[in-house]
Amino acid sequence: MSNKLKYAPKPPPEPVITGSLEPQPKRRGRKRTKKQYFTPDTDAAIKEYLASSNQEERDNIFARRIHYPFYKLAENLIHTFKFYYTEVDDLEDLKHEVICFLLEKLDYFKPEKGSKAFSYFSIVGKNYLILYNNNNYKKKKQKVDLPAVDEDPITQYSHDREERKKEYKDFIDMYVEYWEKHLFTVFKKKADQKVADAVVLLFKRRENLEIFNKKALYIYIREITNVETPVITKVTKILKKHYKTLWSEYMETGYIKI
Repeated sequence: MSNKLKYAPKPPPEPVITGSLEPQPKRRGRKRTKKQYFTPDTDAAIKEYLASSNQEERDNIFARRIHYPFYKLAENLIHTFKFYYTEVDDLEDLKHEVICFLLEKLDYFKPEKGSKAFSYFSIVGKNYLILYNNNNYKKKKQKVDLPAVDEDPITQYSHDREERKKEYKDFIDMYVEYWEKHLFTVFKKKADQKVADAVVLLFKRRENLEIFNKKALYIYIREITNVETPVITKVTKILKKHYKTLWSEYMETGYIKI
């Protein structure tokens, strides 16, 4: 099985539970937590998969140690964010499509950059489902008059603010790292470099900043760089253009190619 194949093996059937159905006495102690499906072994298996150049070995690792975590991740994403506008009648088929997509993205994951597998594949899977869900929503809307509450389906997922904050923080950290490597390649003039470096420094120290007004930030940058406002404006436009491009890359792959 190639990692570019359209299909991946479906999960094995749930085991049949046998034994007495008589009520058992309640046990005291802490309530048991849900069993984790994305474990340290999953992380290790993904690293072994990426390190291997033998396709048969890769297939074996995926089938035995990665497929089930991907299956449960797809299932949780679908039900947590209610991605129910589908082209298929059975959600098992949608889960299978997500697993195939995650399989295609396996080689894009770079554990050596410090990224966490669960976070990366959650972002990649969710973004795939958002696009999939919204496209199917538009198709269905052309056929039937859906309730106004669903006018903008993406707002249904914005409630998870903490996850979005973590996602944005990860992106900004990568954005700063990107400019620390490429700043002097993109900006050739010394004045431009000073401005870009000052802006990147602000991104790096964003949690300690008490200035949020655009005009105040311009004044602050001008004071620490001693350059004119037109230069600051020119540099910030370039930074903004890169920001949009890198954000699109991050949303698609879960990381930035530094």
